[in-house]
Amino acid sequence: MLMLSMMTMIIFIITIVVMMLATLLSKKTLLDREKCSPFECGFDPMNSSRLPFSLRFFLIAIIFLIFDVEIALLLPMILIIKSSNLMNWTITSLFFIFILLIGLYHEWNQGALEWNE
Repeated sequence: MLMLSMMTMIIFIITIVVMMLATLLSKKTLLDREKCSPFECGFDPMNSSRLPFSLRFFLIAIIFLIFDVEIALLLPMILIIKSSNLMNWTITSLFFIFILLIGLYHEWNQGALEWNE
């Protein structure tokens, strides 16, 4: 058991060192005006490439991603039903769905799901 935890720590430390080295070596230190400008087939841009982005659309997209991940977490519960205690599975599933519904109610109550404003 001690050997397994030591190997895990060594792999974890090596991973952190490699990630830090990759971060330090991949940084761009030279900022060039031409490299930072948008590229349109070799021509100067006709108008600003930095268009304003709708914050409402961004919030809806984030909420969609959050609930999409939560639904992906619900799917394995269908496969587990045969190999687990039915009472524990029911309580866990209902608790998870209750948390999802509380989150949906909170978003709805805060007005994040309203398009018209």
